[in-house]
Amino acid sequence: MWALVESNSVSKIYTRPTAITVGDTNYPANIMSMWTASELEAIGIYEVVYDNSNRRDGRYYFSGPESFTFADGVVTKSYGTATAKPLADLKTEKKDTVNSTAAGLLNKYDWYTIRAADGGTAVPSAIATYKAAVRTRSNEMCTQIDNAANVDALAALYKYNSDEPPTRPLGEFPDEPTV
Repeated sequence: MWALVESNSVSKIYTRPTAITVGDTNYPANIMSMWTASELEAIGIYEVVYDNSNRRDGRYYFSGPESFTFADGVVTKSYGTATAKPLADLKTEKKDTVNSTAAGLLNKYDWYTIRAADGGTAVPSAIATYKAAVRTRSNEMCTQIDNAANVDALAALYKYNSDEPPTRPLGEFPDEPTV
């Protein structure tokens, strides 16, 4: 990302290389990749530096408004203070995802249950055990989500640690059975 600086202020942002006109001179798009930083700066084009100190995870927060500043020969893109998304909405979204995932895991084994209900072969114990474990784990995950006191606590449920293999507080669904 580049910025055109005029009169010590950012006047235009370029999100991708593009043909530009500075003063009375037209420049092709490739100057942004072919010219050096000092050559670009000589005509008022600066590469943008990102200050993400206020930026938060977009899955849980609304980022504050973006702003561009020019100071000491550097154009900086920064964000205003982030605002947490409504906790109740996030919990509903996360629980819907858990339940949808559980349904998808169970769905492929439902034919065993239908076959047994129609008077056919009984459901293999590995399948019955797996389906029960998926339902139990889904309920446990939803309880953990419901118990999150705030947005940060909810987000923490999904953060993997550095163990090998990595784990997260929310846990995972059980591995599928081999039949």
